[in-house]
Amino acid sequence: MSQMSIQEYQNAVDKWVKTYGVRYFSELTNLGILMEEVGEVARIMTRTYGEQSFKEEDANPALADELADVLFVTVCIANQTGIDLTAAIEKNLQKKSTRDKERHWNNPKLTGNTGVKPPDNKP
Repeated sequence: MSQMSIQEYQNAVDKWVKTYGVRYFSELTNLGILMEEVGEVARIMTRTYGEQSFKEEDANPALADELADVLFVTVCIANQTGIDLTAAIEKNLQKKSTRDKERHWNNPKLTGNTGVKPPDNKP
């Protein structure tokens, strides 16, 4: 499969829902589904990178698939509420870049010391 833009993915999800899913679930139902999918990601992450272990029958977790499920439901919610995710992502990244341009460089928890200056080539 070739790379897909965010808009192309939004269109593909819309086509899939209308072809195979009949219609979108309600926004509230999709919120519940999103929480379920995020929970599945959390389960894999806590067992892969945390202290818990997998049960024998859960030994082959599919993190990539679960993350894709989260993205799919997120796109469903965006589609049914009229959100252009490309525009939203661009705006959100700009907000973070402006708000946090030096914040993390000045965080001693991240840099190991206080007052570290960011590199000149930072975005």
